[in-house]
Amino acid sequence: MPTLRALRVWRRNLESWKRYAPSFFVAALGEPIFYLLAIGYGLGRFVARIDGLPYAAFLAPGMIAFTAMNSATFETTFGSFTRMTEQNTYAAILATPCSVADIVAGDILWAASKSTLSVCFVLLLTALFGLVASPLALAVVPVGFLIGLMFSVGFCVFPLWIWIGVKWIAVLPAMFVENTGLFPAMGRSWRLVEGRWWRTFFILLLVLVLNYVVSLALGAFLYLGQVLLTILVSPYLALALYEGAVVLVSALVNPVLLIAIVLIYFDLRVRKEALDLFQLAHQVTVSPPAPA
Repeated sequence: MPTLRALRVWRRNLESWKRYAPSFFVAALGEPIFYLLAIGYGLGRFVARIDGLPYAAFLAPGMIAFTAMNSATFETTFGSFTRMTEQNTYAAILATPCSVADIVAGDILWAASKSTLSVCFVLLLTALFGLVASPLALAVVPVGFLIGLMFSVGFCVFPLWIWIGVKWIAVLPAMFVENTGLFPAMGRSWRLVEGRWWRTFFILLLVLVLNYVVSLALGAFLYLGQVLLTILVSPYLALALYEGAVVLVSALVNPVLLIAIVLIYFDLRVRKEALDLFQLAHQVTVSPPAPA
């Protein structure tokens, strides 16, 4: 559990950020100005007023929310990666009484704080452009902190879920092949992936990418076929044939991932337990002799 030492991590990030504050101010102001001028007032000239408000006023709240989300996301992805690998900041902090939980909590608080600061700058900018009509707009400042906190926690926990998901990748094959329950299968999958996490992860990633590319290519081919069919037959018939082909292709492509998971399960057992697949196939296909 994190302790008050997380505030020390937050303070460390603040002191480090002060050296690069000018570049932060340029980005925090430059990007919203570009959006307001190019989209709010440029594109907005061709958009009718929305509920009596100009398009720039309609754009401003979304821009504030986007700023909060983008700031927290950047800080907990690229920023955390840089501190962990390039700067070795986390290793240095762990040499102090701070724990891993303190580092995570401190980084989350810092990301939420940067989101709040970015929201304040964008709110000030929208006020200078005359897009703020009420002092109640100040309520977006704590909302910006909550948005930053939510996205910071989400992106910090996301790698953990990936790690756990790969660890439990062989749960279903273990349940059916070894005829075991859910919780024993979860432990079984965890032990099989132990020491081979990165290999399993890259195999799964490759299968997912190939599955996506094949599905995308087949979808484009089917759509092109639908367009060509509309020249020869009724558009309704072409649409019906297209939908049927999509269902057929999905039925052929979707099981590929499940097949890959089963193959990964047997590969892990062969490499870790020296499983004899021929002996296993013989045990499965040959029924035991009937009792005399």
